[in-house]
Amino acid sequence: MSVETRKNKKKRPLWQKVTFSVLAVVLLLVIGVGAYAFSIYNNAKQAVDVDMHEKVTSIDPKIVKQKVIDKEPLNILLLGVDKRGSDRGRSDALMVLTLNPKNDAMQLVSIPRDTRTMIVGKGMEDKINHAYAYGGADMSISTVENMLDIELDYFVQMNMEGLSDLVDVLGGITVNNDIAWEGSNGFTYSEGDLTLDGNEALGYVRMRKQDPRGDFGRTDRQRKVITGIINKGAKVGSVNKINGVIDVLGNNMTTNMEFKDMKDLLLNYSNVRHNHESYMLQGSGTNINGIYYYVIPDEEINKVSKMIKDMNS
Repeated sequence: MSVETRKNKKKRPLWQKVTFSVLAVVLLLVIGVGAYAFSIYNNAKQAVDVDMHEKVTSIDPKIVKQKVIDKEPLNILLLGVDKRGSDRGRSDALMVLTLNPKNDAMQLVSIPRDTRTMIVGKGMEDKINHAYAYGGADMSISTVENMLDIELDYFVQMNMEGLSDLVDVLGGITVNNDIAWEGSNGFTYSEGDLTLDGNEALGYVRMRKQDPRGDFGRTDRQRKVITGIINKGAKVGSVNKINGVIDVLGNNMTTNMEFKDMKDLLLNYSNVRHNHESYMLQGSGTNINGIYYYVIPDEEINKVSKMIKDMNS
């Protein structure tokens, strides 16, 4: 098993790409000063409690709220959804984030999107990312819980198209590109540092076929874009830009968290970032009836289930 452990305050952990994109904004509002602070705070609360909030039947909010009060470990499902137009989309990124405030530690387990597993509610085996297409966040939650034999407390879902709007509202980002290619959007992605607008950033994270690493290469580019967004967002000082970021997140993110839950996580769970581990389930690719699947052995699933449970102890 290859587990990467870091203890570096300067490097932002991967889980910030979804959860802390909201929490960082909230933090700015909490510590912000000036005549506009109150209005921005209300805008953030409105965005979280109204625009972003989605109830799910698979998670009992009363139990979760008590766990937060008692500062118990939490499991959060992170979903990166590639939604285009009016379709529901599929979850291109699935990760289980475990936060343990007692040990000031967190763990992020990535589940490859083509993983073959039982889809709870459909009664058949399919790619795990299809669970979202079939039944939204609720079915994704139930399917991941069933596969790993764990309980989830929250989910956070981000529409990948929202990245484009977020990059534009920040005024563009800079990434370091490993391989050169011509994008279908007409942009030349040269090697080295690139400055990207929203549309170019979206093309950057979606490219897969021209990369010999396939989905793993795309995942790496998604991380670079998110890092670019975080770095640029940290320099945002304009009230209009902060409000713009909140509006983008409100239009592209859903979660069963309420604004108060996010504030509690900031106050009681923020130190977990100082000690974190990341892992991706290991398996092998195979074709079944002409369809590609990523098959994970039972031994690996049991090992990862134990990793998550141990993190909750």
